[in-house]
Amino acid sequence: MDDSADLVRCDWSTSDPLYIDYHDREWGVPLHDERALFELLCLEGAQAGLSWITVLRKRDGYRRAFDGFDPARVAVYGEDDVARLLADAGIVRNRAKIGSAIGNARAYLRLADDIGSFAGHLWSFVDGRPVQNRWARLTDIPAETDASLAMSRDLKRRGFTFVGPTICYAFMQSAGLVNDHVVSCFRHGEVAALG
Repeated sequence: MDDSADLVRCDWSTSDPLYIDYHDREWGVPLHDERALFELLCLEGAQAGLSWITVLRKRDGYRRAFDGFDPARVAVYGEDDVARLLADAGIVRNRAKIGSAIGNARAYLRLADDIGSFAGHLWSFVDGRPVQNRWARLTDIPAETDASLAMSRDLKRRGFTFVGPTICYAFMQSAGLVNDHVVSCFRHGEVAALG
Protein backbone atom coordinates (compact mmCIF):
# COMPACT_ATOMS: atom_id res chain seq x y z
CA MET A 1 0.00 0.00 0.00
CA ASP A 2 1.05 3.56 -0.59
CA ASP A 3 1.39 5.18 2.84
CA SER A 4 1.48 8.72 1.53
CA ALA A 5 -0.58 11.27 3.43
CA ASP A 6 -2.24 12.55 0.26
CA LEU A 7 -4.34 9.41 -0.28
CA VAL A 8 -8.06 10.02 0.17
CA ARG A 9 -9.50 7.65 2.77
CA CYS A 10 -12.83 7.14 4.49
CA ASP A 11 -13.21 9.84 7.13
CA TRP A 12 -13.49 7.34 10.00
CA SER A 13 -9.92 6.06 9.57
CA THR A 14 -8.59 9.15 11.45
CA SER A 15 -4.87 9.78 11.78
CA ASP A 16 -4.04 6.82 14.06
CA PRO A 17 -1.47 4.60 12.26
CA LEU A 18 -3.19 1.41 13.51
CA TYR A 19 -6.56 2.59 12.23
CA ILE A 20 -5.07 3.67 8.89
CA ASP A 21 -3.39 0.29 8.44
CA TYR A 22 -6.63 -1.52 9.30
CA HIS A 23 -8.57 0.66 6.84
CA ASP A 24 -5.99 0.24 4.08
CA ARG A 25 -5.37 -3.51 4.41
CA GLU A 26 -8.34 -5.22 6.05
CA TRP A 27 -11.61 -3.33 6.21
CA GLY A 28 -13.97 -4.41 3.45
CA VAL A 29 -11.71 -7.13 2.06
CA PRO A 30 -13.88 -10.23 1.42
CA LEU A 31 -13.15 -12.72 4.20
CA HIS A 32 -14.05 -16.40 3.88
CA ASP A 33 -11.85 -18.01 6.53
CA GLU A 34 -14.05 -19.72 9.14
CA ARG A 35 -11.88 -18.93 12.18
CA ALA A 36 -11.19 -15.37 11.08
CA LEU A 37 -14.93 -14.74 10.62
CA PHE A 38 -15.65 -16.14 14.07
CA GLU A 39 -12.95 -13.89 15.55
CA LEU A 40 -14.32 -10.84 13.79
CA LEU A 41 -17.87 -11.54 14.92
CA CYS A 42 -16.67 -11.84 18.54
CA LEU A 43 -14.62 -8.64 18.27
CA GLU A 44 -17.52 -6.72 16.75
CA GLY A 45 -19.63 -7.85 19.72
CA ALA A 46 -16.89 -6.78 22.13
CA GLN A 47 -16.91 -3.35 20.48
CA ALA A 48 -20.55 -2.68 21.41
CA GLY A 49 -20.66 0.65 23.24
CA LEU A 50 -16.98 1.34 22.57
CA SER A 51 -14.98 2.68 19.64
CA TRP A 52 -13.56 0.16 17.18
CA ILE A 53 -10.05 1.52 17.78
CA THR A 54 -10.33 0.40 21.42
CA VAL A 55 -10.93 -3.20 20.34
CA LEU A 56 -8.40 -2.97 17.52
CA ARG A 57 -5.71 -1.97 20.01
CA LYS A 58 -6.61 -5.03 22.10
CA ARG A 59 -6.92 -7.49 19.19
CA ASP A 60 -3.61 -9.23 19.89
CA GLY A 61 -4.61 -9.52 23.55
CA TYR A 62 -7.90 -11.09 22.51
CA ARG A 63 -6.17 -13.58 20.23
CA ARG A 64 -3.86 -14.62 23.05
CA ALA A 65 -6.60 -14.74 25.70
CA PHE A 66 -9.09 -16.64 23.53
CA ASP A 67 -6.72 -19.30 22.14
CA GLY A 68 -6.58 -17.74 18.68
CA PHE A 69 -10.39 -17.77 18.56
CA ASP A 70 -10.44 -21.51 17.99
CA PRO A 71 -14.18 -22.16 18.48
CA ALA A 72 -13.63 -25.73 19.73
CA ARG A 73 -11.30 -24.50 22.48
CA VAL A 74 -13.36 -21.44 23.45
CA ALA A 75 -16.58 -23.49 23.58
CA VAL A 76 -15.29 -25.55 26.53
CA TYR A 77 -14.26 -22.57 28.65
CA GLY A 78 -15.57 -22.77 32.20
CA GLU A 79 -15.71 -20.49 35.23
CA ASP A 80 -11.92 -20.62 35.74
CA ASP A 81 -11.48 -19.31 32.21
CA VAL A 82 -14.05 -16.57 32.78
CA ALA A 83 -12.18 -15.51 35.95
CA ARG A 84 -8.89 -15.53 34.00
CA LEU A 85 -10.40 -13.40 31.25
CA LEU A 86 -11.97 -10.93 33.69
CA ALA A 87 -8.49 -10.35 35.12
CA ASP A 88 -6.84 -9.90 31.70
CA ALA A 89 -6.10 -6.21 30.98
CA GLY A 90 -5.37 -7.15 27.37
CA ILE A 91 -9.09 -7.43 26.59
CA VAL A 92 -12.31 -5.59 27.42
CA ARG A 93 -13.11 -7.06 30.83
CA ASN A 94 -16.86 -7.24 30.60
CA ARG A 95 -18.52 -10.41 31.91
CA ALA A 96 -21.40 -10.27 29.41
CA LYS A 97 -19.07 -9.86 26.43
CA ILE A 98 -16.76 -12.63 27.65
CA GLY A 99 -19.76 -14.90 28.16
CA SER A 100 -20.97 -13.98 24.71
CA ALA A 101 -17.72 -15.09 23.06
CA ILE A 102 -17.92 -18.43 24.88
CA GLY A 103 -21.60 -18.89 24.05
CA ASN A 104 -20.98 -17.85 20.45
CA ALA A 105 -18.28 -20.51 20.14
CA ARG A 106 -20.82 -23.11 21.23
CA ALA A 107 -23.40 -21.71 18.80
CA TYR A 108 -20.74 -21.72 16.05
CA LEU A 109 -20.10 -25.43 16.62
CA ARG A 110 -23.84 -26.22 16.52
CA LEU A 111 -24.22 -24.19 13.31
CA ALA A 112 -21.24 -25.99 11.75
CA ASP A 113 -22.79 -29.35 12.67
CA ASP A 114 -26.18 -28.33 11.25
CA ILE A 115 -25.05 -26.52 8.10
CA GLY A 116 -21.39 -27.34 7.56
CA SER A 117 -19.92 -23.96 6.74
CA PHE A 118 -20.07 -20.92 9.00
CA ALA A 119 -18.58 -18.80 6.22
CA GLY A 120 -20.99 -20.11 3.61
CA HIS A 121 -23.92 -19.40 5.89
CA LEU A 122 -22.83 -15.82 6.61
CA TRP A 123 -22.16 -15.13 2.94
CA SER A 124 -25.62 -16.46 2.04
CA PHE A 125 -27.08 -13.21 3.40
CA VAL A 126 -25.52 -11.39 0.42
CA ASP A 127 -26.05 -14.25 -2.07
CA GLY A 128 -22.40 -15.23 -1.85
CA ARG A 129 -21.03 -12.00 -3.36
CA PRO A 130 -20.03 -8.68 -1.79
CA VAL A 131 -22.58 -5.90 -2.10
CA GLN A 132 -20.86 -3.03 -3.94
CA ASN A 133 -22.21 0.18 -2.48
CA ARG A 134 -21.40 3.62 -3.87
CA TRP A 135 -21.74 5.99 -0.94
CA ALA A 136 -20.58 9.58 -1.47
CA ARG A 137 -20.32 10.49 2.23
CA LEU A 138 -19.91 8.68 5.51
CA THR A 139 -23.28 10.05 6.58
CA ASP A 140 -24.94 8.19 3.67
CA ILE A 141 -23.98 4.78 5.07
CA PRO A 142 -26.79 3.09 7.02
CA ALA A 143 -26.31 1.64 10.49
CA GLU A 144 -28.19 -1.50 9.47
CA THR A 145 -29.80 -3.02 6.39
CA ASP A 146 -32.38 -5.68 5.61
CA ALA A 147 -29.52 -8.16 5.18
CA SER A 148 -27.97 -7.32 8.57
CA LEU A 149 -31.40 -7.58 10.19
CA ALA A 150 -31.92 -11.02 8.61
CA MET A 151 -28.44 -12.12 9.73
CA SER A 152 -29.08 -10.85 13.25
CA ARG A 153 -32.40 -12.69 13.53
CA ASP A 154 -30.87 -15.89 12.23
CA LEU A 155 -27.82 -15.79 14.49
CA LYS A 156 -29.92 -14.97 17.57
CA ARG A 157 -32.23 -17.87 16.75
CA ARG A 158 -29.15 -20.10 16.66
CA GLY A 159 -28.02 -18.94 20.11
CA PHE A 160 -25.50 -16.20 19.24
CA THR A 161 -25.47 -13.03 21.35
CA PHE A 162 -24.18 -9.50 20.82
CA VAL A 163 -25.34 -9.86 17.23
CA GLY A 164 -27.90 -7.10 16.82
CA PRO A 165 -28.51 -5.70 13.32
CA THR A 166 -26.07 -2.80 13.82
CA ILE A 167 -23.31 -5.12 15.05
CA CYS A 168 -24.06 -7.48 12.17
CA TYR A 169 -23.80 -4.61 9.69
CA ALA A 170 -20.46 -3.49 11.13
CA PHE A 171 -19.34 -7.12 10.83
CA MET A 172 -20.53 -7.25 7.21
CA GLN A 173 -18.57 -4.09 6.44
CA SER A 174 -15.37 -5.27 8.04
CA ALA A 175 -15.59 -8.81 6.60
CA GLY A 176 -16.20 -7.48 3.10
CA LEU A 177 -19.74 -8.76 2.68
CA VAL A 178 -20.42 -5.16 1.72
CA ASN A 179 -18.04 -2.58 0.26
CA ASP A 180 -18.78 0.56 2.22
CA HIS A 181 -15.65 2.51 1.39
CA VAL A 182 -16.92 5.85 0.12
CA VAL A 183 -16.38 6.29 -3.62
CA SER A 184 -13.73 8.98 -3.12
CA CYS A 185 -11.63 6.61 -0.98
CA PHE A 186 -8.69 5.03 -2.80
CA ARG A 187 -9.73 1.63 -1.42
CA HIS A 188 -13.25 1.66 -2.91
CA GLY A 189 -12.18 0.52 -6.36
CA GLU A 190 -9.47 -1.80 -5.05
CA VAL A 191 -11.89 -3.59 -2.76
CA ALA A 192 -14.56 -3.71 -5.51
CA ALA A 193 -12.07 -5.50 -7.76
CA LEU A 194 -11.68 -8.24 -5.13
CA GLY A 195 -15.37 -9.15 -5.18
